[in-house]
Amino acid sequence: MATLLESTSGAAGTVVDELAPLLERVFVDPLVVELRFWDGSSYGRNQVGVVRFNGPDALRRIVWSPDELGLARAYVAGDIDIEGPMVEVLRALQVGVGGDTSAVMRAAAELVRASRALGGLGSRLRPPAEEVVPHGIRHSLRRDRAAVGHHYDVGNSFYELVLGPSMTYSCARFTTAATSLEAAQSAKHELICRKLGLDRPRAEGADRRRLLDVGCGWGSMAIHAATNHDVDVVAVTISTEQAASARARVAEHGLADRIEIRLQDYREVTDGPYDAISSIGMAEHVGHRRMQLYFEKLFGLLTPGGRLLNHAIASVGGSRLGRRSFVNRYVFPDGELLDIADTVRSMEASGFEVRDVENLREHYDRTLRCWVDNLQRNWDTAVELVGEPRSRVWLMYMAGSVNGFEDAGLQLYQTLGVRLHADGRSEIPPTRDSW
Repeated sequence: MATLLESTSGAAGTVVDELAPLLERVFVDPLVVELRFWDGSSYGRNQVGVVRFNGPDALRRIVWSPDELGLARAYVAGDIDIEGPMVEVLRALQVGVGGDTSAVMRAAAELVRASRALGGLGSRLRPPAEEVVPHGIRHSLRRDRAAVGHHYDVGNSFYELVLGPSMTYSCARFTTAATSLEAAQSAKHELICRKLGLDRPRAEGADRRRLLDVGCGWGSMAIHAATNHDVDVVAVTISTEQAASARARVAEHGLADRIEIRLQDYREVTDGPYDAISSIGMAEHVGHRRMQLYFEKLFGLLTPGGRLLNHAIASVGGSRLGRRSFVNRYVFPDGELLDIADTVRSMEASGFEVRDVENLREHYDRTLRCWVDNLQRNWDTAVELVGEPRSRVWLMYMAGSVNGFEDAGLQLYQTLGVRLHADGRSEIPPTRDSW
Protein backbone atom coordinates (compact mmCIF):
# COMPACT_ATOMS: atom_id res chain seq x y z
CA MET A 1 0.00 0.00 0.00
CA ALA A 2 2.91 2.35 0.50
CA THR A 3 3.23 2.66 -3.27
CA LEU A 4 -0.14 4.39 -3.31
CA LEU A 5 1.20 7.33 -1.31
CA GLU A 6 1.79 10.28 -3.56
CA SER A 7 2.59 13.93 -2.95
CA THR A 8 2.81 16.75 -5.45
CA SER A 9 5.63 18.31 -3.51
CA GLY A 10 7.49 15.15 -2.53
CA ALA A 11 8.32 16.85 0.78
CA ALA A 12 7.82 15.40 4.24
CA GLY A 13 5.11 16.78 6.49
CA THR A 14 2.31 16.85 3.93
CA VAL A 15 -1.28 16.04 4.85
CA VAL A 16 -1.02 12.59 3.31
CA ASP A 17 2.18 11.92 5.31
CA GLU A 18 0.28 12.57 8.53
CA LEU A 19 -2.69 10.46 7.39
CA ALA A 20 -0.64 7.55 6.01
CA PRO A 21 -1.02 5.21 9.05
CA LEU A 22 -4.77 5.81 9.06
CA LEU A 23 -5.23 5.38 5.31
CA GLU A 24 -3.14 2.22 5.15
CA ARG A 25 -5.22 0.67 7.91
CA VAL A 26 -8.61 1.71 6.50
CA PHE A 27 -8.10 0.79 2.84
CA VAL A 28 -7.47 -2.89 2.43
CA ASP A 29 -7.60 -2.94 -1.38
CA PRO A 30 -5.79 -0.71 -3.90
CA LEU A 31 -7.77 2.51 -4.11
CA VAL A 32 -8.85 3.51 -7.63
CA VAL A 33 -10.15 6.86 -6.34
CA GLU A 34 -7.75 9.68 -5.58
CA LEU A 35 -8.07 11.31 -2.17
CA ARG A 36 -6.74 14.81 -2.78
CA PHE A 37 -6.01 17.07 0.19
CA TRP A 38 -5.92 20.82 0.58
CA ASP A 39 -2.12 21.03 0.37
CA GLY A 40 -2.04 19.16 -2.95
CA SER A 41 -0.86 15.83 -1.56
CA SER A 42 -2.90 12.78 -2.47
CA TYR A 43 -3.53 9.10 -1.83
CA GLY A 44 -4.71 6.51 -4.34
CA ARG A 45 -4.99 6.80 -8.09
CA ASN A 46 -7.58 8.66 -10.15
CA GLN A 47 -8.92 5.79 -12.20
CA VAL A 48 -12.56 6.50 -11.30
CA GLY A 49 -12.67 9.95 -9.73
CA VAL A 50 -11.40 12.30 -7.04
CA VAL A 51 -12.53 12.93 -3.47
CA ARG A 52 -11.27 16.40 -2.63
CA PHE A 53 -10.76 17.38 1.04
CA ASN A 54 -11.02 21.16 1.01
CA GLY A 55 -9.59 21.91 4.45
CA PRO A 56 -9.11 20.69 8.04
CA ASP A 57 -12.87 21.00 8.70
CA ALA A 58 -13.39 17.87 6.60
CA LEU A 59 -11.27 15.90 9.08
CA ARG A 60 -12.85 17.74 11.97
CA ARG A 61 -16.31 16.47 11.02
CA ILE A 62 -15.05 12.92 10.56
CA VAL A 63 -13.09 12.82 13.82
CA TRP A 64 -16.22 13.80 15.77
CA SER A 65 -18.31 11.27 13.81
CA PRO A 66 -15.94 8.56 12.52
CA ASP A 67 -18.65 6.76 10.57
CA GLU A 68 -20.76 7.37 7.48
CA LEU A 69 -22.52 10.29 9.19
CA GLY A 70 -19.29 12.28 9.54
CA LEU A 71 -18.37 11.73 5.91
CA ALA A 72 -21.90 12.65 4.81
CA ARG A 73 -21.87 15.84 6.88
CA ALA A 74 -18.56 16.86 5.34
CA TYR A 75 -19.91 16.26 1.82
CA VAL A 76 -23.26 18.00 2.39
CA ALA A 77 -21.50 21.00 4.00
CA GLY A 78 -19.05 21.29 1.08
CA ASP A 79 -15.97 20.41 3.13
CA ILE A 80 -15.54 17.47 0.75
CA ASP A 81 -16.19 17.51 -3.01
CA ILE A 82 -16.53 14.45 -5.20
CA GLU A 83 -15.44 14.69 -8.82
CA GLY A 84 -16.40 12.05 -11.33
CA PRO A 85 -19.39 9.68 -11.62
CA MET A 86 -20.84 9.55 -8.12
CA VAL A 87 -22.12 5.98 -8.39
CA GLU A 88 -18.71 4.62 -9.38
CA VAL A 89 -16.79 6.74 -6.86
CA LEU A 90 -18.95 5.52 -3.97
CA ARG A 91 -18.62 1.95 -5.17
CA ALA A 92 -14.82 2.26 -5.36
CA LEU A 93 -14.66 3.63 -1.81
CA GLN A 94 -16.83 0.77 -0.56
CA VAL A 95 -14.61 -1.78 -2.28
CA GLY A 96 -11.48 -0.02 -0.97
CA VAL A 97 -12.53 -0.52 2.66
CA GLY A 98 -13.48 -4.12 1.95
CA GLY A 99 -17.15 -3.34 2.51
CA ASP A 100 -16.42 -2.50 6.16
CA THR A 101 -18.20 0.79 6.91
CA SER A 102 -16.80 0.80 10.46
CA ALA A 103 -13.18 0.83 9.24
CA VAL A 104 -12.61 4.49 10.09
CA MET A 105 -14.16 4.11 13.53
CA ARG A 106 -11.84 1.19 14.30
CA ALA A 107 -8.89 3.40 13.35
CA ALA A 108 -10.06 6.23 15.62
CA ALA A 109 -6.72 6.56 17.43
CA GLU A 110 -4.84 7.23 14.18
CA LEU A 111 -7.59 9.61 13.08
CA VAL A 112 -7.38 11.68 16.26
CA ARG A 113 -3.57 11.83 16.13
CA ALA A 114 -3.50 12.94 12.49
CA SER A 115 -6.31 15.45 12.97
CA ARG A 116 -4.52 17.05 15.91
CA ALA A 117 -1.35 17.42 13.85
CA LEU A 118 -3.28 18.93 10.92
CA GLY A 119 -5.43 21.38 12.87
CA GLY A 120 -8.66 19.46 12.44
CA LEU A 121 -9.34 18.64 16.09
CA GLY A 122 -11.34 21.69 17.13
CA SER A 123 -14.78 21.67 18.72
CA ARG A 124 -17.66 19.85 17.06
CA LEU A 125 -19.06 21.69 14.03
CA ARG A 126 -22.79 22.25 13.74
CA PRO A 127 -24.39 19.69 11.39
CA PRO A 128 -25.79 21.01 8.10
CA ALA A 129 -29.32 22.40 8.39
CA GLU A 130 -30.63 19.59 6.17
CA GLU A 131 -30.04 17.04 8.94
CA VAL A 132 -33.04 16.09 11.07
CA VAL A 133 -33.60 14.09 14.25
CA PRO A 134 -37.30 13.18 14.67
CA HIS A 135 -39.00 13.78 18.00
CA GLY A 136 -42.05 12.26 19.61
CA ILE A 137 -43.42 8.71 19.57
CA ARG A 138 -42.01 6.72 16.66
CA HIS A 139 -44.62 6.27 13.90
CA SER A 140 -47.22 8.35 15.68
CA LEU A 141 -49.41 10.43 13.35
CA ARG A 142 -47.58 13.64 14.25
CA ARG A 143 -44.06 12.21 13.93
CA ASP A 144 -44.88 10.43 10.65
CA ARG A 145 -46.21 13.67 9.18
CA ALA A 146 -43.04 15.48 10.20
CA ALA A 147 -40.82 12.74 8.75
CA VAL A 148 -42.73 12.61 5.48
CA GLY A 149 -42.75 16.41 5.24
CA HIS A 150 -38.97 16.51 5.67
CA HIS A 151 -38.50 14.30 2.63
CA TYR A 152 -41.34 15.21 0.30
CA ASP A 153 -42.15 18.85 0.99
CA VAL A 154 -38.97 20.25 -0.59
CA GLY A 155 -40.64 21.63 -3.71
CA ASN A 156 -42.55 19.92 -6.51
CA SER A 157 -40.35 21.59 -9.13
CA PHE A 158 -37.29 19.84 -7.72
CA TYR A 159 -39.00 16.45 -7.84
CA GLU A 160 -40.12 17.07 -11.41
CA LEU A 161 -36.52 17.80 -12.35
CA VAL A 162 -35.29 14.54 -10.77
CA LEU A 163 -38.20 12.22 -11.59
CA GLY A 164 -39.06 13.51 -15.04
CA PRO A 165 -42.54 13.96 -16.56
CA SER A 166 -43.96 10.79 -14.96
CA MET A 167 -43.59 12.31 -11.45
CA THR A 168 -43.31 8.81 -10.06
CA TYR A 169 -41.01 8.21 -7.11
CA SER A 170 -40.73 4.44 -7.11
CA CYS A 171 -39.12 1.63 -9.09
CA ALA A 172 -40.03 1.61 -12.78
CA ARG A 173 -40.32 -1.48 -15.01
CA PHE A 174 -38.15 -1.47 -18.11
CA THR A 175 -39.62 -3.89 -20.63
CA THR A 176 -36.79 -3.45 -23.17
CA ALA A 177 -33.25 -2.09 -23.21
CA ALA A 178 -34.54 1.01 -25.04
CA THR A 179 -37.48 1.75 -22.74
CA SER A 180 -37.49 5.34 -21.49
CA LEU A 181 -38.00 6.21 -17.82
CA GLU A 182 -41.44 7.66 -18.51
CA ALA A 183 -42.55 4.57 -20.45
CA ALA A 184 -41.10 2.32 -17.76
CA GLN A 185 -43.09 4.06 -15.04
CA SER A 186 -46.25 3.67 -17.09
CA ALA A 187 -45.43 -0.03 -17.56
CA LYS A 188 -45.01 -0.40 -13.79
CA HIS A 189 -48.41 1.22 -13.15
CA GLU A 190 -50.06 -0.98 -15.76
CA LEU A 191 -48.52 -4.12 -14.24
CA ILE A 192 -49.92 -3.15 -10.84
CA CYS A 193 -53.36 -2.43 -12.33
CA ARG A 194 -53.44 -5.87 -13.95
CA LYS A 195 -52.23 -7.65 -10.83
CA LEU A 196 -55.04 -5.89 -8.98
CA GLY A 197 -57.54 -7.06 -11.61
CA LEU A 198 -58.60 -3.58 -12.65
CA ASP A 199 -58.73 -4.73 -16.27
CA ARG A 200 -61.50 -7.26 -15.56
CA PRO A 201 -64.85 -6.44 -17.18
CA ARG A 202 -67.60 -5.32 -14.81
CA ALA A 203 -70.96 -6.99 -14.58
CA GLU A 204 -73.63 -5.15 -16.52
CA GLY A 205 -75.08 -2.35 -14.43
CA ALA A 206 -72.43 -2.65 -11.70
CA ASP A 207 -70.78 0.44 -10.26
CA ARG A 208 -67.20 1.25 -11.16
CA ARG A 209 -64.63 -0.54 -9.09
CA ARG A 210 -63.00 1.53 -6.34
CA LEU A 211 -59.22 1.74 -5.94
CA LEU A 212 -57.52 3.09 -2.83
CA ASP A 213 -53.96 4.31 -3.51
CA VAL A 214 -52.11 4.59 -0.19
CA GLY A 215 -49.20 7.02 -0.19
CA CYS A 216 -50.22 8.35 -3.59
CA GLY A 217 -47.31 10.72 -4.21
CA TRP A 218 -48.10 13.14 -7.01
CA GLY A 219 -51.08 11.11 -8.19
CA SER A 220 -49.45 9.23 -11.08
CA MET A 221 -50.83 5.78 -10.21
CA ALA A 222 -54.30 7.21 -9.65
CA ILE A 223 -54.20 9.05 -12.99
CA HIS A 224 -52.98 5.96 -14.84
CA ALA A 225 -55.64 3.72 -13.29
CA ALA A 226 -58.53 6.11 -13.94
CA THR A 227 -57.37 6.85 -17.48
CA ASN A 228 -56.76 3.26 -18.56
CA HIS A 229 -59.23 1.28 -16.45
CA ASP A 230 -62.84 1.71 -15.47
CA VAL A 231 -62.26 2.66 -11.83
CA ASP A 232 -62.82 5.47 -9.37
CA VAL A 233 -59.83 6.28 -7.18
CA VAL A 234 -59.31 7.63 -3.67
CA ALA A 235 -55.65 8.57 -3.23
CA VAL A 236 -54.19 9.58 0.14
CA THR A 237 -50.95 11.26 1.17
CA ILE A 238 -49.78 13.12 4.26
CA SER A 239 -47.51 15.44 2.23
CA THR A 240 -49.08 18.87 1.77
CA GLU A 241 -47.11 19.67 -1.37
CA GLN A 242 -47.81 16.29 -2.93
CA ALA A 243 -51.55 16.66 -2.35
CA ALA A 244 -51.62 20.14 -3.94
CA SER A 245 -49.66 18.98 -6.98
CA ALA A 246 -51.70 15.78 -7.36
CA ARG A 247 -54.98 17.70 -7.34
CA ALA A 248 -53.68 20.06 -10.00
CA ARG A 249 -52.52 17.16 -12.18
CA VAL A 250 -55.86 15.36 -11.78
CA ALA A 251 -57.66 18.52 -12.90
CA GLU A 252 -55.33 18.91 -15.89
CA HIS A 253 -56.21 15.37 -16.98
CA GLY A 254 -59.94 16.09 -16.62
CA LEU A 255 -60.34 13.39 -13.96
CA ALA A 256 -61.63 15.37 -10.99
CA ASP A 257 -64.91 13.41 -11.12
CA ARG A 258 -63.04 10.08 -10.96
CA ILE A 259 -60.14 10.77 -8.58
CA GLU A 260 -60.27 12.19 -5.06
CA ILE A 261 -56.93 13.30 -3.59
CA ARG A 262 -56.98 13.44 0.19
CA LEU A 263 -54.49 14.90 2.65
CA GLN A 264 -55.06 11.97 4.97
CA ASP A 265 -53.17 9.25 6.83
CA TYR A 266 -54.09 5.69 5.87
CA ARG A 267 -55.12 5.13 9.50
CA GLU A 268 -57.85 7.74 9.02
CA VAL A 269 -59.50 6.11 5.98
CA THR A 270 -62.91 4.72 7.00
CA ASP A 271 -65.02 4.69 3.83
CA GLY A 272 -64.48 1.15 2.55
CA PRO A 273 -65.09 -1.23 1.01
CA TYR A 274 -62.64 -0.92 -1.89
CA ASP A 275 -62.15 -3.43 -4.66
CA ALA A 276 -58.38 -2.95 -4.76
CA ILE A 277 -55.60 -1.18 -2.85
CA SER A 278 -52.20 -0.15 -4.17
CA SER A 279 -49.41 0.60 -1.71
CA ILE A 280 -46.40 1.78 -3.72
CA GLY A 281 -43.31 2.86 -1.78
CA MET A 282 -45.38 3.33 1.36
CA ALA A 283 -44.55 0.34 3.57
CA GLU A 284 -40.98 1.61 4.13
CA HIS A 285 -42.50 4.39 6.27
CA VAL A 286 -44.70 2.10 8.38
CA GLY A 287 -42.13 0.26 10.49
CA HIS A 288 -41.72 -3.37 11.48
CA ARG A 289 -43.73 -3.14 14.69
CA ARG A 290 -46.75 -1.63 12.92
CA MET A 291 -46.64 -3.69 9.72
CA GLN A 292 -49.25 -6.23 10.72
CA LEU A 293 -51.52 -3.41 11.94
CA TYR A 294 -50.99 -1.73 8.57
CA PHE A 295 -52.08 -4.80 6.64
CA GLU A 296 -54.98 -5.41 9.04
CA LYS A 297 -56.22 -1.88 8.34
CA LEU A 298 -56.01 -2.39 4.58
CA PHE A 299 -57.60 -5.84 4.81
CA GLY A 300 -60.56 -4.29 6.61
CA LEU A 301 -61.03 -1.76 3.80
CA LEU A 302 -61.31 -4.44 1.08
CA THR A 303 -64.39 -6.21 -0.18
CA PRO A 304 -64.23 -10.03 -0.40
CA GLY A 305 -62.25 -10.86 -3.53
CA GLY A 306 -60.43 -7.53 -3.22
CA ARG A 307 -56.69 -7.40 -3.77
CA LEU A 308 -53.73 -5.54 -2.25
CA LEU A 309 -50.51 -4.90 -4.15
CA ASN A 310 -47.64 -3.97 -1.81
CA HIS A 311 -44.64 -2.54 -3.70
CA ALA A 312 -41.74 -1.95 -1.29
CA ILE A 313 -37.97 -1.99 -0.83
CA ALA A 314 -36.70 -4.90 1.25
CA SER A 315 -33.43 -6.20 2.67
CA VAL A 316 -32.42 -9.66 3.79
CA GLY A 317 -33.05 -9.91 7.51
CA GLY A 318 -34.71 -6.50 7.51
CA SER A 319 -33.12 -3.25 8.59
CA ARG A 320 -34.12 -0.29 10.68
CA LEU A 321 -32.17 2.76 9.64
CA GLY A 322 -29.76 3.56 12.46
CA ARG A 323 -29.91 6.92 14.19
CA ARG A 324 -26.42 7.67 12.87
CA SER A 325 -27.00 6.58 9.30
CA PHE A 326 -26.87 9.15 6.52
CA VAL A 327 -30.21 8.04 5.07
CA ASN A 328 -32.01 8.27 8.42
CA ARG A 329 -30.66 11.74 9.26
CA TYR A 330 -30.96 13.31 5.81
CA VAL A 331 -33.35 11.33 3.64
CA PHE A 332 -35.90 8.98 5.25
CA PRO A 333 -36.25 9.66 8.99
CA ASP A 334 -37.63 6.56 10.75
CA GLY A 335 -37.42 4.47 7.57
CA GLU A 336 -37.43 0.69 7.95
CA LEU A 337 -37.00 -2.13 5.45
CA LEU A 338 -38.55 -5.54 6.02
CA ASP A 339 -37.31 -8.92 4.96
CA ILE A 340 -39.75 -10.21 2.33
CA ALA A 341 -40.52 -13.18 4.58
CA ASP A 342 -41.69 -10.78 7.30
CA THR A 343 -43.89 -8.93 4.81
CA VAL A 344 -45.51 -12.17 3.66
CA ARG A 345 -45.92 -13.33 7.25
CA SER A 346 -47.56 -10.04 8.28
CA MET A 347 -49.92 -10.12 5.30
CA GLU A 348 -50.96 -13.69 6.08
CA ALA A 349 -51.42 -12.91 9.77
CA SER A 350 -53.68 -10.02 8.74
CA GLY A 351 -55.99 -12.33 6.79
CA PHE A 352 -54.59 -12.06 3.27
CA GLU A 353 -53.84 -15.01 1.06
CA VAL A 354 -50.54 -14.19 -0.66
CA ARG A 355 -50.77 -15.05 -4.35
CA ASP A 356 -47.67 -13.64 -6.01
CA VAL A 357 -44.25 -12.23 -5.13
CA GLU A 358 -42.00 -10.59 -7.76
CA ASN A 359 -38.57 -9.03 -7.30
CA LEU A 360 -37.80 -6.02 -9.54
CA ARG A 361 -34.36 -5.32 -8.04
CA GLU A 362 -32.48 -4.72 -11.31
CA HIS A 363 -35.21 -2.36 -12.46
CA TYR A 364 -34.62 -0.12 -9.44
CA ASP A 365 -30.91 0.01 -10.21
CA ARG A 366 -31.78 1.36 -13.67
CA THR A 367 -34.48 3.70 -12.32
CA LEU A 368 -32.07 5.30 -9.88
CA ARG A 369 -29.43 5.75 -12.57
CA CYS A 370 -32.00 7.70 -14.59
CA TRP A 371 -32.73 9.91 -11.59
CA VAL A 372 -29.02 10.48 -10.92
CA ASP A 373 -28.51 11.43 -14.58
CA ASN A 374 -31.46 13.86 -14.40
CA LEU A 375 -30.04 15.53 -11.30
CA GLN A 376 -26.47 15.80 -12.58
CA ARG A 377 -27.61 17.06 -15.98
CA ASN A 378 -29.73 19.78 -14.34
CA TRP A 379 -27.45 20.46 -11.39
CA ASP A 380 -27.44 24.26 -11.58
CA THR A 381 -31.25 24.37 -11.73
CA ALA A 382 -31.51 21.98 -8.79
CA VAL A 383 -29.22 24.20 -6.72
CA GLU A 384 -31.37 27.22 -7.59
CA LEU A 385 -34.49 25.37 -6.47
CA VAL A 386 -33.40 23.79 -3.18
CA GLY A 387 -29.81 24.89 -2.55
CA GLU A 388 -26.55 23.03 -2.97
CA PRO A 389 -26.57 21.14 0.36
CA ARG A 390 -29.94 19.47 -0.33
CA SER A 391 -28.94 18.74 -3.90
CA ARG A 392 -25.81 17.03 -2.52
CA VAL A 393 -27.99 14.98 -0.15
CA TRP A 394 -30.04 13.69 -3.06
CA LEU A 395 -27.07 12.93 -5.26
CA MET A 396 -25.29 10.94 -2.55
CA TYR A 397 -28.42 9.08 -1.47
CA MET A 398 -29.51 8.05 -4.96
CA ALA A 399 -26.00 7.12 -6.10
CA GLY A 400 -25.44 5.06 -2.97
CA SER A 401 -28.80 3.34 -3.50
CA VAL A 402 -27.76 2.29 -7.01
CA ASN A 403 -24.95 0.30 -5.44
CA GLY A 404 -27.33 -1.19 -2.89
CA PHE A 405 -29.59 -2.62 -5.57
CA GLU A 406 -26.72 -3.57 -7.83
CA ASP A 407 -24.99 -5.75 -5.24
CA ALA A 408 -28.32 -7.19 -3.97
CA GLY A 409 -28.07 -5.58 -0.55
CA LEU A 410 -31.49 -4.12 -1.39
CA GLN A 411 -34.43 -5.64 -3.24
CA LEU A 412 -37.76 -4.35 -4.53
CA TYR A 413 -40.71 -6.69 -4.14
CA GLN A 414 -44.28 -6.56 -5.39
CA THR A 415 -46.40 -8.77 -3.15
CA LEU A 416 -50.00 -9.51 -4.14
CA GLY A 417 -52.55 -10.50 -1.53
CA VAL A 418 -56.27 -11.19 -1.75
CA ARG A 419 -59.12 -11.10 0.76
CA LEU A 420 -60.87 -14.40 0.13
CA HIS A 421 -64.61 -14.88 -0.03
CA ALA A 422 -66.14 -16.81 2.84
CA ASP A 423 -66.23 -19.93 0.66
CA GLY A 424 -62.53 -19.64 -0.20
CA ARG A 425 -62.91 -18.15 -3.69
CA SER A 426 -60.08 -15.77 -4.63
CA GLU A 427 -61.11 -14.49 -8.09
CA ILE A 428 -57.42 -14.68 -9.03
CA PRO A 429 -56.84 -15.85 -12.64
CA PRO A 430 -55.33 -19.34 -13.07
CA THR A 431 -52.15 -18.01 -14.75
CA ARG A 432 -50.17 -14.76 -14.98
CA ASP A 433 -50.84 -14.43 -18.71
CA SER A 434 -53.12 -11.41 -18.29
CA TRP A 435 -50.44 -9.58 -16.31
